[in-house]
Amino acid sequence: MSTFLAGRHDEQLPVSGAERPARRRLPRRHRRLLFVLAVVALLAEMAVAMVTTAVQQTPTIDEPVYVGTAVVYTQQHSLRYNPEHPPLGKLIVASGLVFAHPHLDEGFTGDQTELGRRVLYESGNDPWRVMFWARLPVMVLTLLFGLVVLAFARELVGPVGGLTALALYAFSPDVIAHGSLATLDVPASGFLLTSVWLLWRARRRPVLHLPLAGAALGAALATKMSMLPAVPVLLLLAALSVWHARRAGPAAAGPAQDGGAVDAPAAAEPSGRHGWVRLLGCGAAGAAGTALVAVAVVWAAYLAVDPRLRWTAPADLPPVHGLRALLVDVLPFPRPYRDGMRVQFGFENATWQGFLFGRLYAGSLWYYLPAALLVKTPLGMLALGAAGAAALLAVPRLRPAAPYVLIPPALLLGTAMLGSRDLGVRYALFVPVFLAVAAACVVTFGRRWARGVTAALVLFVAVSSLATYPFYLPYSNEAFGGPSKTRLRLHDSNVDWGQDLGRLADRLRERYPREKVWLVYKGAGVPSAYGIHAADPRTADPDDVHGLLVVSDTSVAKADGRLAALLATSRPIDDVGHSITVYRRP
Repeated sequence: MSTFLAGRHDEQLPVSGAERPARRRLPRRHRRLLFVLAVVALLAEMAVAMVTTAVQQTPTIDEPVYVGTAVVYTQQHSLRYNPEHPPLGKLIVASGLVFAHPHLDEGFTGDQTELGRRVLYESGNDPWRVMFWARLPVMVLTLLFGLVVLAFARELVGPVGGLTALALYAFSPDVIAHGSLATLDVPASGFLLTSVWLLWRARRRPVLHLPLAGAALGAALATKMSMLPAVPVLLLLAALSVWHARRAGPAAAGPAQDGGAVDAPAAAEPSGRHGWVRLLGCGAAGAAGTALVAVAVVWAAYLAVDPRLRWTAPADLPPVHGLRALLVDVLPFPRPYRDGMRVQFGFENATWQGFLFGRLYAGSLWYYLPAALLVKTPLGMLALGAAGAAALLAVPRLRPAAPYVLIPPALLLGTAMLGSRDLGVRYALFVPVFLAVAAACVVTFGRRWARGVTAALVLFVAVSSLATYPFYLPYSNEAFGGPSKTRLRLHDSNVDWGQDLGRLADRLRERYPREKVWLVYKGAGVPSAYGIHAADPRTADPDDVHGLLVVSDTSVAKADGRLAALLATSRPIDDVGHSITVYRRP
């Protein structure tokens, strides 16, 4: 660059970097306006993606249970259904169902699977309308958690980092896919992130933020029990935040700088033994207070359903022994919560089928979730997440944030890897949520080429996400062939969760009218409710199975015996939503 020297406007002379004037920047109010417009645009894109996806998808396998349970919560104030999950997530679903006015017979006595079918298909309710209103509160909550992602990253590394994190979150196919469903995975992950963010803020104002962090932690625990392993870490982080605030003194109460200042300078070390004891006591008190608030929120969720807390343990409640039994007995939660933990431990004791990279197996693989996340996370997000994690560990001013951003999801992922159910990345949905915040830290690499690479990778994520629209559940990244190839590597909620029954009905009506249809459908929907009248080929003589053979891709992955023989003599001719394959059998 060059400039005109004073009094010498007739020639240009080079000047040193120290004399070079700063680049002109937009006025602060204009920068703020552009920032707000960018946030609104990203959230609007995410809202459109979720809403248009939600209105096209039929109920997934878990949704009818949650919807039916939510109806019982609000109409009968009973906790008897779906005890394996706490009530808060279903109460969130119920807040939308209030506008759908679903009908349910008071005398219904079936199990929770029959309950969902009764509410959606056998009580005169419109299943499309009921499912939209059930999903809407989760979609709204998903957008609000996007603001938490934005705020957390902005406080760490400034506005550009905040927008980077929000863009990765808003374009994440897994977050969009599960954020548009009436399920529990996004609410639980979002509440956990909110708690961690508030614990980070407690480093400056612990009295204000610790109770809020406890409330968010309680909301996560009151949504899914799988969040329990994070509790010890979050309580240690609460103590760490109090420790920092007490050491930093009044300086810690100041607001973070717009440029992304992370920490106020620490004050002198506490003097003497009593100073250290007092500091440790304050940290322990902060952790205890956070825990008490979390416990109170869990109790409040149960009391909101039934203030008298009437509960009869199921007759088939599985026995629990050893350390698990001790854990169930000592937790200060309501009896229905602790019995729900017994149900979950019973699930963990069962043997489930898994499918990974074309291999069908019984049991579980410890590396299943990392492998599935590698397939289903956009390549740009993987690269930025890895670089952001490195920045958290390498950049001195970011290191204090590393335990908050990296340890909770790492611990939960490690715990989930030891589980017995290899059924989908939804069991680790907190990974892309926290990864978005970690990825924002790449903006601390101030070199111009690094900023260009970051922008290019964010754009790559956006293009990959938009290209899969509206088929977000079966998404896989370009290295694994995209959503049309996911069925070759994964199954269940990664690909085929019963979501495309409505699309199948449209396809059969438009392309194959009046043809005989044989259907193997893996899902909770009722095909006849969508105009699909088909027979099960597994119960018929193979010589009688001719015409269209329609099979959910998870059933294809698990096919054996008669179904495998039928598929071997059939020709694939069509694909519905990358989750159902249409074959023709001569």
